[in-house]
Amino acid sequence: MADNSSSDGVPSDSLEAAKNASNKEKLTDQVMQNPQVLAALQERLENVSHTPSSYIETLPKAVKRRINALKQLQVKCAHIEAKFYEEVHDLERKYAALYQPLFDKRREFITGDVEPTDAESEWHSENEEEDKLAGDVKNKVVIAEKEAATAEEPNPKGIPEFWFTIFRNVDMLSELVQEYDEPILKHLQDIKVKFSDPGQPMSFVLEFHFEPNDYFTNSVLTKTYKMKSEPDKADPFSFEGPEIVDCDGCTIDWKKGKNVTVKTIKKKQKHKGRGTVRTITKQVPNDSFFNFFSPLKASGDGESLDEDSEFTLASDFEIGHFFRERIVPRAVLYFTGEAIEDDDNFEEGEEGEEEDLEGDEEGEEDEDAEINPKVSDLGDTQQGVLRCWTFHR
Repeated sequence: MADNSSSDGVPSDSLEAAKNASNKEKLTDQVMQNPQVLAALQERLENVSHTPSSYIETLPKAVKRRINALKQLQVKCAHIEAKFYEEVHDLERKYAALYQPLFDKRREFITGDVEPTDAESEWHSENEEEDKLAGDVKNKVVIAEKEAATAEEPNPKGIPEFWFTIFRNVDMLSELVQEYDEPILKHLQDIKVKFSDPGQPMSFVLEFHFEPNDYFTNSVLTKTYKMKSEPDKADPFSFEGPEIVDCDGCTIDWKKGKNVTVKTIKKKQKHKGRGTVRTITKQVPNDSFFNFFSPLKASGDGESLDEDSEFTLASDFEIGHFFRERIVPRAVLYFTGEAIEDDDNFEEGEEGEEEDLEGDEEGEEDEDAEINPKVSDLGDTQQGVLRCWTFHR
């Protein structure tokens, strides 16, 4: 039998454990005296201490209880904010009725059903004075030429291809339009926004009005966007205003052979037994703007959409929002390109700010350049509280 005893009656394994503990203490002392190790440890401790959640965990229970009370108040604030946006929606509906007579007259001018008076056609440009001086000099020389040119100048009805030109000017829309969509969109006469009636769930409808054409029998194509303005029970602090949560399209009654949303392909099939070959035709989906009226449905049964479907749905919501907030209210400026130029100038201003930030003293890092949101991220918020809308993704 092995002898585990040692002098003075102390077991040898106890002596070994004490010796190991002593060695660990010496090693710890040596490590803690290393400046690099201390610096790394200090940095790690500082990072931990600056984390908000870790700070909250260190607070006494009585303080945590009061913080919970503040969160209860914050939830109540979110519900009041939701009511505020419901009233904003009512206000938008009220003013939409005031805008509509102007939009109706806009349609009459575009289609040529009504010719504007001289007073209605008068417009003062920014360079009016310069144009007037130049005109005074030129008029004496070119009066005869201008009269002849005016006599020969064509006078089409209304403003041809007004809405189609807007589609072509706006990148977000032109990306959706295929070459075979273009002749159809040239028949588009008006786009309207209709808000849900009082007491009904929050929503808006885009109406696309077409003149009679060779492609479909519908005079109006519609797209309905359903909205929600209430905090999520599971995450009430995420509420930032009304959000689009789903959309419905409409059925397009295509005339025979005119449906641009599908294409016909031919496919050969070989019989397994007899070896004979036959050719069959099959219809498959085709890229087209008019797929806009057959949108994906948001998942309402708790199942999540795949990444591509989520992106498609979010893009659809963004386009609907853009029609409602920008295209319909400011159509003439998107037709002339002035609204697009304003957007471009705004983006150039952002780049200018970034260049200024880069001009700080050498060796200094500008944290605000990374932390602060860009002006474009503020977007509708800057344009007024009535334009505060978000998208559900």
